[in-house]
Amino acid sequence: MIGKTGPLDSWLHDKASTRADLGLRRRTVAIRENSVDLASNDYLGLSRDPRVVAAAAEALHRYGAGSRASRLVTGTLSVHADLERALCDLTGQPAALVFSSGYAANTGLLTALGEADTLIVSDQHVHASLVDGARLSRAPVVISGHNNVEHVAQLLKERSQKRAIVVVESIYSMLGDHAPLKELAAVCELHGALLVVDEAHGIGVAGRGRGLAHQEGLAGHPNVVLTVTLSKALGAQGGAVLGSELLRDHLVNVARPFIFDTALAPASAAAATEACRIIVREPDLAERLHANGRVIAEVLGIEHALAAVQSVPIESPELALTTAETLRDRGILVGCFRPPSVPDGISRLRLTARANVELQALTDALSEVQDVITELGARPLGVVA
Repeated sequence: MIGKTGPLDSWLHDKASTRADLGLRRRTVAIRENSVDLASNDYLGLSRDPRVVAAAAEALHRYGAGSRASRLVTGTLSVHADLERALCDLTGQPAALVFSSGYAANTGLLTALGEADTLIVSDQHVHASLVDGARLSRAPVVISGHNNVEHVAQLLKERSQKRAIVVVESIYSMLGDHAPLKELAAVCELHGALLVVDEAHGIGVAGRGRGLAHQEGLAGHPNVVLTVTLSKALGAQGGAVLGSELLRDHLVNVARPFIFDTALAPASAAAATEACRIIVREPDLAERLHANGRVIAEVLGIEHALAAVQSVPIESPELALTTAETLRDRGILVGCFRPPSVPDGISRLRLTARANVELQALTDALSEVQDVITELGARPLGVVA
C-alpha cells in the first residue's frame, strides 16, 4: 500500500497548491543558536535569566519532568499555588487559575462563561485563541470595530441577551496599539457587561511590567477579568485567568481545558513564578524594552508603538517572507506575519524590542535589516518620511 494516494492526499495537495500560489506557505525551521533575536516573544530576556533557569531546574529535580495528571487528580503541586500567588502580586488581581497554555486559558474562560443568553462582543483584532473560545462557547458573537468604544457601546445597548462579555487585548500583537481600557470598562459598567482583557502582550511591557490594566487603575475591578500567557515576557510556558475567587471556583468546576488537561509542567510553573518576582523587583526592565523600541522605530522610519512589537508593513506576502528568510540566513531573526494571521490583511515584518539586546548589537542588526529591504526592493508601506 505504500506509495498509493487516497482522497485525503488529493485534498491536502490542492490545499498546499493554493497556499503556494498565494505566497502563504508556512514551515518550521530550526534557528541558528547565535542569531540576533528580534523575533521572539521573550520581551525581557527572562527565558535565559540565570535566576529563572535555576528556579526551573530546582523544580525539575524536585517534582520531575511533568505534572503526571490533571489539576483535579494529583496534578496540583505547591509550585502551582506559588505561581498563582505571584501572578496576583504582579497584576493586582484577587485570584488566579493557571492553565497549560495561554490558548487554553482563553478558550477555557470564554467557553465557561458563554451561554445562549450571553452576547460576546469581540474586537476585530483579537487573537485566534479568543476567536476560537468565542466560537466554542454557546454564546452569540458580534464583532466590534477595532478599539471602537462607540461601536461597543452601541452593540451592548442594542443587545437582547441578558448578559454580555466584551473581549479585547490590552496591547495588540500585530500593530502594538493599546486598547482604550478605561473607556471600555466604563461602557461595560454602564451596560452591565464583563470586560475580558488578554494581557499576553501587556505583562512585562505596560505599567512598569504589571500590565496595561494595572497601569489604567483597573486592577481588581469587579467587572474586569484578565488572561495572561506565561510564554512571552515571563519567559516560560503556560497561561492563567485572573479575577475573583468566585470566578476561579467556577472555572475549576466548568472550564474543560482546565479539567481535562494535564497540569502545567512544574519547571515552567517555577520559572514563571520567579519571572513574576523579578518584574516586580525590577520595573526598569520594561523601560529598557521601550528604549530599544524607540531605536527600532527611529532607524527604520516607522511609527513607534508603545509595545514590544514594532511593525513594518510590506507590500506583498512574498516579499515579506523573502526578506525574513534572507535576514535569518544572515543571522538576524525577525517575525514575518502574513494573511490570515494579520487582521488587516497587510503582511508585516514584526521586530521585537527586547530588554536584553545591547544597543550596539541592535543597531548593527537594524543596519542589516535596512540593507536587505533595499536589496530586495521590499518597500515598507506608509513609513515615516
